[in-house]
Amino acid sequence: MDFQQVGEIDRYLLGVVNGAHSLFFDSLMMTLTSGLTWIPLYIALLYLVIKNNDTMTQIFLAIGCCLLCLFITEFVTEGLVKPAVGRPRPGNDPRWMYDWHVVDNLRGRDFSFFSAHAANTMGITMFFCLLVRSRILSWMMVIWSLVNCYTRLYLAMHYPSDILVGLTFGALAGLVAYLVYYLIFRQVSAKQNYISSQYTSTGYSRADVDVVATALVASYVLAIIWSLIQQ
Repeated sequence: MDFQQVGEIDRYLLGVVNGAHSLFFDSLMMTLTSGLTWIPLYIALLYLVIKNNDTMTQIFLAIGCCLLCLFITEFVTEGLVKPAVGRPRPGNDPRWMYDWHVVDNLRGRDFSFFSAHAANTMGITMFFCLLVRSRILSWMMVIWSLVNCYTRLYLAMHYPSDILVGLTFGALAGLVAYLVYYLIFRQVSAKQNYISSQYTSTGYSRADVDVVATALVASYVLAIIWSLIQQ
């Protein structure tokens, strides 16, 4: 299989997602792809970290390693790979830019390969999955990342291969950030074992995990309500 065939598969799969549109989903995808929509989630994750760590050193370590993950994904995607590869976004490629359904003339000004949205969201997801070790939080964060990726396809901002590579790199960045966290955490914190059903294996309160889950669900509900109003 050569690059031309990969490109044809990319365009076909993008057409499947981008071609199934409606006014409601146009508005919903625009809302879900915005970082502002997920501010309640970010605040809830910050609350989770602050509430479940005993010292400022531990709190800043967790926050710092999460930011490290985002730095890695942003630097590599926006600073290195996108300029080097120079792949136009679907909506900006003169060969077939008018083949796609574009919402509110959102075409993007930079390059397509690979997706920073996918890398960033999966990086955060991987980091918190390893940090908290809660099954419900892990599933909800993975779904959150995939929803963000779906919006990029629906809006014709990326090809499927951009998303796939972004997810893979984001997962690796999240793993690296967690390993840095773990190595330092072992040096600054006493070893503890958590056997209570009220806590995860890493000592995070399940009640506080529920706060994050609630914030995430509330963000979806508000996005749907806002999209209905916008019609």
